[in-house]
Amino acid sequence: MEGKCIILCAPSGAGKTSITKYLLQQDLGLKFSISACNREKRANEVDGVDYHFLSTEEFKKRIENNEFAEWEEVYKDNYYGTLKTEINRIWNNGKNVIFDVDVEGGLSLTKHFGEKALAMFIKPPSFEALEARLRGRGTEDEEKIQKRLNKAHKELEFSKWFDYIVLNDNLKDAQKEAHMLVKTFLK
Repeated sequence: MEGKCIILCAPSGAGKTSITKYLLQQDLGLKFSISACNREKRANEVDGVDYHFLSTEEFKKRIENNEFAEWEEVYKDNYYGTLKTEINRIWNNGKNVIFDVDVEGGLSLTKHFGEKALAMFIKPPSFEALEARLRGRGTEDEEKIQKRLNKAHKELEFSKWFDYIVLNDNLKDAQKEAHMLVKTFLK
C-alpha cells in the first residue's frame, strides 16, 4: 500500500518541528517518519523513537544497499537519512508520512515521491529573527550557532523549489496555514 507524504523543511530555528508536532496532533492520518543518523545518541533520546541510531559503518552499508529514500552528509562525517522501511511501515499501517527534514533532504524526498508529496518550506520572518530563535534555545555553543546560521543562508535560497512557503512570523497562524494546505492535499 502506498500513501502520501508531507515534507516540512526549514533552516534550524524556523519552527518546522513545532509545526510538525501540531500537524501530528490534528486528525489528518499522519505518522512521523523517524530518520536514521550516525551521530551519538543523546541522554534523553531513545533509539527507534527519536532516531534510528546507526554506526557509520552500518549507515554506509545501507547506502550501498539502496535502503534509503534519501540521505546526506549534513556536516562532515555526520549522516542523516530516511529508510525506505520506515516509509513502508507507516503506509502499511494506513497512514500518510510526515517528514521534518533539512532542506536538501526535503528536495531529495520531493524528487523521490513526485506527485505523492506536498513540500512546504517554513520561512522565518527574517534572518535576524532566526538568529534570535537559535540563541534563545540556549542549547548550543557559539560555534554550532554560527554553523547553523551559515547553513541557513544557503537553505533560504532553496525555498523557491518547494510547493508552498509558509511564513512563520506567528506560530499559530503558520500552524493553521500548514493545516489547511495538508488537509487540502490529502483530500
